[in-house]
Amino acid sequence: MLKGFKEFILKGNVVDMAVGVVIGVAFGNVVSAFVKDLVTPLIGAFGGSPDFSGISFTINKSQFLVGDFLNSLISFLSIAAVIYFGVIVPMNKITKKMNSGKTEDPTEKACPECLSLIPITAKRCKFCTSAVRK
Repeated sequence: MLKGFKEFILKGNVVDMAVGVVIGVAFGNVVSAFVKDLVTPLIGAFGGSPDFSGISFTINKSQFLVGDFLNSLISFLSIAAVIYFGVIVPMNKITKKMNSGKTEDPTEKACPECLSLIPITAKRCKFCTSAVRK
């Protein structure tokens, strides 16, 4: 029983996932600190209060912490922007550059009569039975 558990834990994808989670948490803490220490005061410089966590309202003795939600929303949007512009956009550019020279050979062509896709080596269309030239 312990042998199977050991094999499961030592699989590469489990270890990779654990490392990814740890790095993700650390990255989230860095971005949260960035938002709390730099972005929020910057927004506060233009909009008034630099700390949104104090913004709240009360209805029937229930307190709604709107400012805390705003801090979390700004943090989420900052993390999403950093991931998009720091990871996704560069990876898309690299992938596009790596695949720019590669072209696949077509395996199908359009029938000149009915425009259905047929195998590239076909001599007759399987849909309209018209003769197809190469």
